[in-house]
Amino acid sequence: MADDLEMQQRRLRLKKSLEELQKMRGMGTELVTVIIPPDRLISDVRGQLGQEAAQAANIKSKSTRKHVADAIESGIAVLNRYKNAGENGLAIFVGHVIVGNNKSRLVTIVIDEPPEAITSFRYRCDSTFELTQLEEMLIDRTAYGLFVIDRGEAAYGVASGKRIHCQEELQSNIMGKHRQGGQSAQRFERLIEEAAHNFFKRATEHACSYWLPMIDDIQGIIIGGPGHTKDFVIKNEYFHHEIQKLIREPFFDVGYSNESGLRELVQRAGTLMDQIELDAERALVDRFLREVMQAHPKATYGEMMIRSSLEQGAVDTLLLSEGLRKRRVGWNCKPCSHQWETTQTSLSDIPSCPKCGSEDAREDPNRTRDIIDELTELAGHTSAKVSLISLDTEEGATLYSSFGGIAALLRYPIS
Repeated sequence: MADDLEMQQRRLRLKKSLEELQKMRGMGTELVTVIIPPDRLISDVRGQLGQEAAQAANIKSKSTRKHVADAIESGIAVLNRYKNAGENGLAIFVGHVIVGNNKSRLVTIVIDEPPEAITSFRYRCDSTFELTQLEEMLIDRTAYGLFVIDRGEAAYGVASGKRIHCQEELQSNIMGKHRQGGQSAQRFERLIEEAAHNFFKRATEHACSYWLPMIDDIQGIIIGGPGHTKDFVIKNEYFHHEIQKLIREPFFDVGYSNESGLRELVQRAGTLMDQIELDAERALVDRFLREVMQAHPKATYGEMMIRSSLEQGAVDTLLLSEGLRKRRVGWNCKPCSHQWETTQTSLSDIPSCPKCGSEDAREDPNRTRDIIDELTELAGHTSAKVSLISLDTEEGATLYSSFGGIAALLRYPIS
């Protein structure tokens, strides 16, 4: 469980870093990306950066030449802090990024604990950072195919990790009831059944074409829909034979055969989708929502109440939204040397000293951490469980928007 949480935190830290890096732009080809796999020697990379610095002296633009030299020098300084690239490798992003009004500032972002091993070395100097390898690490490889169908429409997609993706919705345009009698009735019935057959074939072929390229990552195919159409489609083997092998029973009755039907299908499938976290996450937040409405709730929310509950050892399970973008910042007051901490977003102003009122405070990087990491560590002191809740479910979005993204299930009610 601790390993799963550590991996979730690594992935979340990477996601946050990528969100920042994706927004950054350089004035020219001034942003340096150095991606180092675990088997690459730091000394070799340091030597290559030295060669790149020498070549940068030939850049015609004076400002670009200086900025590239600054970036490479900063990259070498980062490498000097490491003996090796670590278990999964090391990624360094450094350069002068645009901050508005034709101004730029030098930034350095280091990712030294990626959730997966970096596969290949990469050096690039461009107007944006090279992020492809790291972005691929955030793709959840465990997936289930989803398929809902009736005679009027169909939809298919995948549930991957905590996300439901509807790839396509299809309409059948099959004729409805008719008033013709005699031979016309038989002919119309034949035409309707032929149209239904063609629709079933089209819907399943579309779905199979989507799933087959990722078949190695698909754990199973979950089927649903209103009525008996789904059973007919499976019984008559409309699916590709490789996909047919992955179809899981039972099949589920759902009210719709569109994107809403896919979401209902995931809810109905529940325990069948043992690799998918949607159901467990939804159940955990639902339990919190039910508990917090009680007269003496074994649940609480809000940063102040959560910190108090953690100090008392009352927290059983800490719920933290992946949407949290706050830091626990340590401050040092220059005039009176008072130290204190605040919770802030990255764009918050420098606070006044609570002791002397001075606004001349300095952020202490050694006491500044992401709030998710800090609260997780506090929870570990009393053996409280921690669950990171995504924004991809309705319940997860409610936790973030209505409860600030910080909540807890308690061991006992507190006043």
